[in-house]
Amino acid sequence: MYDDLIKKTETAIDSSLHWAERGWIATFGPRQTEINSLQAAEELPETYVYRMEAINYWKQVRLTGHDAGISGQKALESLKKGDLRDAEDHLYFSQYVEKPFAEFSKTWVKVYEAAKAQILEDQ
Repeated sequence: MYDDLIKKTETAIDSSLHWAERGWIATFGPRQTEINSLQAAEELPETYVYRMEAINYWKQVRLTGHDAGISGQKALESLKKGDLRDAEDHLYFSQYVEKPFAEFSKTWVKVYEAAKAQILEDQ
C-alpha cells in the first residue's frame, strides 16, 4: 500500500545509521581543515589542536543518526502494518532530531514530507 514510502524509509534508515562513517564535508579550525568522518577524526595526530572538537562532532552525528534511524525503524514497522499516522509521528521525530545536521545529511525531511503528502492524498 505504501511501497514507495517504505522504500524511502528503508533508504533513510540505512543512510542515517551510517552518517558518521560515510560523513560529509566538515571543516575545523581557522584553516578550515576538512575532516569528513568519525574515522578521519580519530586518525588525526594527538597533537592536532581541533582533534577532540572533530571527534566530538562526529560522535554527536553518530548518536543523532542512530536516534533518527531507530525512530525510522519504528515508522517502517508502522508503514508495513498500514498505520500511516503512527509512521508520520516517528518520521516527524526523525526529521526533528536531524535538524542540526540536515543541511549536510539531507535524509529525513523528504521522507517526512512524502508521508504528509500521502496522508493528504488518502483523505
